[in-house]
Amino acid sequence: MGSCCSEINRPCCCSESTAVEVSTSLTMQDVFGAWKVRWGINRMNYKIDSGLYYVGRPNSDSPVLVTANYKLSFDALRKELSGISAWILVLDTKGVNVWCAAGKGTFGTEELVKRLEITGISKVVSHRTLILPQLGAVGVSAHEVMKRSGFKVVYGPVRAEDIPKFLKNGMKADQEMRTVNFNLADRAVLTPVEIVGAVKPSLILFGMMFLLNQIGISRFTGTDLYAYFGAVIVGCVLTPILLPWIPGRAFSLKGWFLGLIWSAGIITLNHGFTSMEYGMLTAISYLLVLPSVSAFYAMNFTGCSTFTSFSGVIREMKISIPLITISIGLGVILLITGSLLSMVF
Repeated sequence: MGSCCSEINRPCCCSESTAVEVSTSLTMQDVFGAWKVRWGINRMNYKIDSGLYYVGRPNSDSPVLVTANYKLSFDALRKELSGISAWILVLDTKGVNVWCAAGKGTFGTEELVKRLEITGISKVVSHRTLILPQLGAVGVSAHEVMKRSGFKVVYGPVRAEDIPKFLKNGMKADQEMRTVNFNLADRAVLTPVEIVGAVKPSLILFGMMFLLNQIGISRFTGTDLYAYFGAVIVGCVLTPILLPWIPGRAFSLKGWFLGLIWSAGIITLNHGFTSMEYGMLTAISYLLVLPSVSAFYAMNFTGCSTFTSFSGVIREMKISIPLITISIGLGVILLITGSLLSMVF
């Protein structure tokens, strides 16, 4: 850490502020840390200190870019600034990315104004312009920031990789820079953490199934296990990957649709309704449980997606969760009943 006035060719106007120099090159530790976070390891604590940072040799005329203190967001920004001298103002978003933090209010007007005051950035730069990520717009009131701090808010591009072009164009974004694509690669990279999130409840479920088998209340088999596991994969992986091409708008409906196909496939592999190991009741229970499991995990993916708004997510959850709960509950009752009947007869 060093003073923002030391060894850098710019006016020494920021004696009350301290900035930290960072590299635009990511280390193996950065890459490994990102990989762990993608798999849900230390995900809730992958953050840096809020405050003022810089790349290159910025002066009082250099741009000020604002981001979250979620390290993935910070790293995504700084690695695109190679050859550029700029200030990076990091807000305290509690280790949450820009888009989610904006929805929660931590990447917001209050935090931005507060961080401007704490860092004393008005003494660091001669201009009064802040470049914020477009996905943070929902949390920030630009006119309120101007009123309270004197800084003008300019929204940059959606993707950090477009920032060099954005700056070269005089801080003007074209239509491509404003477009949120959320393509196949963007969706696929988010699926590992969804899988990891499903592990714990799945282990609890498998433990309960084993216990019921041991005490003789039910008789769950390998078919039940791979049927359930497949439904989880359908919701956590297949639905996100195929998202744009699945009928329906709600994520839960998309997951339910693919889950229904999966359950129909399981029933077919077991020679239809009448010839399944437990008979008709088991087949019906699969149709109730498996699509609902897929629907639940697909709906959970809305928190990773830019396809829906925060209000849209809340609305979908209010409708879908009760339906999913009822469907799974009925299916489990039928599954256990079918198992008990097979043991009696």
